[in-house]
Amino acid sequence: MSSFNRRLFLFGCVAGLSACGFAPAYGPSGRANALQNTVRVDGPADRNDYLLTRALEDRLGRSSSPRYALSYAIETETESIAIAKNNATTRFNILGEVTFALRDLETAQVVSSGKVDSFTGYSASGTTVATQTAERDAQQRLMAILADQIMARLIAAAPGLPA
Repeated sequence: MSSFNRRLFLFGCVAGLSACGFAPAYGPSGRANALQNTVRVDGPADRNDYLLTRALEDRLGRSSSPRYALSYAIETETESIAIAKNNATTRFNILGEVTFALRDLETAQVVSSGKVDSFTGYSASGTTVATQTAERDAQQRLMAILADQIMARLIAAAPGLPA
């Protein structure tokens, strides 16, 4: 009678992945290290810019001598998605889209660029203060989601590393 050994199976999977060149993105030799503390993110002009910049700097770090510059443009749109019988909107979606470009500061060439998009929702069925707080929280969540998507794209095309 044979029994399934989960530890042996998992060890075999990990060994197989490392043999094919797999390395964790944030590990010691991961692709994210090529960007860590080397990117200057454009300064914010409004609240959404600030939230996105803060989220990106949390992931990239802040560099005193950057090698790359990350510029971006944010577009958001709010749409009503639930309307009550009295014609009052009770739920909103915030749609967001960010176009970004990572430039090498020495050569001024664009190393990576792209566009990411997502959405979040919030309820408007409470008090005015609760609705405003929910909207601000939804904006913050949206910028964090978009920052994660930008990071995934940048890590996939990390400069100086083979794809």
